Amino acid sequence: MSHVAAPLLDAVIYFAAVVVLVPLFARLKLGAVLGYLAAGVVIGPGVLGLVADTAGISGLAEFGIVLLLFVIGLELKPSRLWSLRRDIFGLGTLQVVLCGLALTGVLLAATGLSWQAALVVGLPLALSSTALVMQLLAERELTTTPFGERVFAILLFQDLAIVPLLTIVAALSRVPDAAARPGWQQAALTIAAIAVLVAAGRFLLNPLFRLIGRLGVREAFAAAALLTVLGAALLMASLGLSMALGAFVAGVMLSESPYRHALEADIEPFRGLLLGLFFVSVGMTLDLHVVRDQWVMVVVLVAAVMATKTAVIGGLARLFGTTTLRAFQMGLLLAQGGEFGFVLFAAGTRGLLLDAAAANLFGAVVTVSMLLTPFAARFAAHFNPKPVERTDLDGPDAVVRGEVPCRVVLVGAGRFGQGVAQMLLARGVEVVAVDIDPEIIDVSNLFGNRVFFGDGRRVDILRAAGAEGAQLLVLANGGSWPPADTLGPIRDAFPHLKILARAFDRLHHLDLLRADVDYALREVFDGSIALGREALALLDTPAETIVAIEAEFRRRDDERLQEQLCSGDRLSGLDKLFRPGTVFVPDALGEIPFQL
Repeated sequence: MSHVAAPLLDAVIYFAAVVVLVPLFARLKLGAVLGYLAAGVVIGPGVLGLVADTAGISGLAEFGIVLLLFVIGLELKPSRLWSLRRDIFGLGTLQVVLCGLALTGVLLAATGLSWQAALVVGLPLALSSTALVMQLLAERELTTTPFGERVFAILLFQDLAIVPLLTIVAALSRVPDAAARPGWQQAALTIAAIAVLVAAGRFLLNPLFRLIGRLGVREAFAAAALLTVLGAALLMASLGLSMALGAFVAGVMLSESPYRHALEADIEPFRGLLLGLFFVSVGMTLDLHVVRDQWVMVVVLVAAVMATKTAVIGGLARLFGTTTLRAFQMGLLLAQGGEFGFVLFAAGTRGLLLDAAAANLFGAVVTVSMLLTPFAARFAAHFNPKPVERTDLDGPDAVVRGEVPCRVVLVGAGRFGQGVAQMLLARGVEVVAVDIDPEIIDVSNLFGNRVFFGDGRRVDILRAAGAEGAQLLVLANGGSWPPADTLGPIRDAFPHLKILARAFDRLHHLDLLRADVDYALREVFDGSIALGREALALLDTPAETIVAIEAEFRRRDDERLQEQLCSGDRLSGLDKLFRPGTVFVPDALGEIPFQL
C-alpha cells in the first residue's frame, strides 16, 4: 500500500469501528466511552490487527485530553477554582500519596518487585483517567455539581502531580539522565510557565479575539482558538510538563471572557473526535496475549487496585465532608488507572526499574480497569435514592428563590435586546446574552452587563450558552435573516425551547411565522404606534378615540397578516389599509372626526 494510502486506511478503519460500535453500546445503555474502548480492542493488534501504527494514533489522541482540559477550564472561573483549593491541594494530595503508598504495599505483598519498582508502579496506579472520568460525569450531567467538582479537583491535582512523580522515577533510576533538571528547577519552571499563560490570557488573548471577531471570519476565529490551546500545550511540553495542564490554565484564563462560548463551540467538534480517538487508542494498547497468559495475575491486580483505591478515596472523601454514599461512588469512579500510568511505566522501563514484560502487565491492568469503570459507575448509580418531587415551592416565589430553573438565552444585545433583557432581569430571570458585535460586548461590559461573543443562530453556540437547560430563546438580533434555514436546526436540537423573534419588517415577520416561531414582533411596529398615539394627542384627539384607532389599526393589521400568511401573496389584504380621504369614525364614540 502506498505511503499516502496507509494513514487514510487507518482513518477509515477507525471511523468505521466507531460508527458501528459506539451507537451499539449506546443502544445497549453501556455508554459511548465503552464503545470507543471496545472499538480500539477490536481493531488493535490484540484482535483483528487492522491498525498497525498504534504509537502514532496514541500521540495524536493525546490532544483529545488537551482539548478536554481546555473546555473544562473555560467553564471554571478563577474564583471558583480558588474556592476548590482545599479539595485540590488537600484532598488531592492525600489521595495521590495515600493511594500510591497503599498500592506500593499491595504490590510488595502480591509480587516479587523490589521496593523501588513497587513504588514506581504504585504511584502511577494512584492516578486516575481524567478523560474517562470527566466523560462519564458529562454523560450523567454531574460535571457542575458539588460531587463533580470534588472529583475534578482530585483529577486536577493528579495532573499537577506528574512533575514530582517523574522526578521520583528519575531519582530511583539505575541509569540517571545527566541532562535531567533538578526537581526544584522543574517546579520553578512550572510556576513560571503558568505565570506566562496567565499574563497571555489577560493581556493578549482577549484583544486578539476582539480583533478577529470584528473581521467576522469564522474560520480565523476557530484557528485562533486552536492556536491558543496548542500554543499553551506546546509551552508546557517544551518544559517537560503536562500539555493538558497548560491547556487547562489557558481555559481558566478565558473563562470570564465574552468569547468563551464561541471558543467552546469551535473547539467542541475537535475535542469530541480526538477524545474518542484517545479512548480507541487506549483500547488498542490492551495486550490480549498478556491477559491470556497471565489472566490470574491480571484479575488479582485489577481487583486489588480498584478495591484499594475505592477504599482510600472513599475514606478521604468522607473525611472531607462527602456523604457516605457519594464517597463510595467517588471511590468507584476514580478506582481505575490513568493514561499517565503508561508514561510513567515507560520511564521506569528506561530507568531499568521495570522490564518490558512487567510494564506490559501493568499497562494491561490499567486498560482493563478503565474498561470496567463504566460498569462500576452504573453499579454505583443503583444506590442513588429516587428523587422526591418538591411540592412546597410553587408560583413566583419558586422562581425568585432559584429553586425552579428559569433561564433565557438572548441572541442580540443591541438597542432592542437590551430592553428585553431589562424586563427579564427585573423578574429575576437568568439571561445569557450572545452577540456577534465586539463593540456591543465592550459597551455592555461598561454598564456591568455580561454579553458573550458568538453567532447565536448557530446550534453549537446556543448549546455552549446553555440552551439545553433554558426555557426561552429570544432572537433579538437585527437584520432580515432567513428563518427557514436557521430555525429548523435549532428546533431539531432544542425541541423544548419556546422561540421569540424580532422581525425586521413585515415580510420577515411573515417568514418567521411560517417557520413556526412561538411569537414574532416587528422591531418598529409598537414604536410607530406609540409615536402615532403621541401625534394624535398633540392634535387634540380625545384619549378614547386614540385608543379606538389603535385597536382598529391592530385588528386590521392582524387580519391582513393572516391573509398574507394563508395566501402567500404579500399584496393580500390591501382593503384593510387606511387610505387618504377615508376617515375612521369609532361607532361607539359618535365623534366628529378631525378635519384639515
